[in-house]
Amino acid sequence: MPMDERFHDICSRIEAAAARAGRAPDAVKLVAVTKGRAVEDVRRLHALGQRDFGENRADALTSRMAALPDVHWHFIGNIQRNKVKLLGGCALVHSFDRPDLAASWPHGVPVLLQVDFTGAPQRGGLAPADVPAAMDACRAAGMDVRGLSTLPPREGDPRACFRKLRELRDSLGLRELSMGMSADFETAIEEGATMVRVGRALFQ
Repeated sequence: MPMDERFHDICSRIEAAAARAGRAPDAVKLVAVTKGRAVEDVRRLHALGQRDFGENRADALTSRMAALPDVHWHFIGNIQRNKVKLLGGCALVHSFDRPDLAASWPHGVPVLLQVDFTGAPQRGGLAPADVPAAMDACRAAGMDVRGLSTLPPREGDPRACFRKLRELRDSLGLRELSMGMSADFETAIEEGATMVRVGRALFQ
């Protein structure tokens, strides 16, 4: 399927999932994940109307922001202390889980706190019980905390994980929920996602 057809199909599926949940289509933002994709592919998708793109490596993000300044760039990867300065200018960082970096965070770059419900040591993210204190610490340092994000367990139905994140978001009075990728973004939208990160299904 050509890229334009894949893009319009994804947009239609987002609208349908929002409708099933009784939400407006524009309540959900599509973030196109460009990991490993050519700059020309990003330009083609931008020409079709896509405006928000995500990268998971800080070095790649820096070069793409320079090459494509009209794009809203999101960072979705693991945050490393020595790469924090490269995140200046991002539209949004989806993967903040390092309150110890709050004091050195680039001014004006908003974040979502990444939450991990699995407890697996190799996965990034804050334990749910640690999120309120992390939010308070970030805000005390002047950071703009807009919401939460998560990656569901690799096995099983992700719906319960998405629902838990929505409930945690609501309890904290936040707005944004970044959850859902190519395989499960419709479920995430039904459970309240305001942003979905889709790469493979768009670019293949």
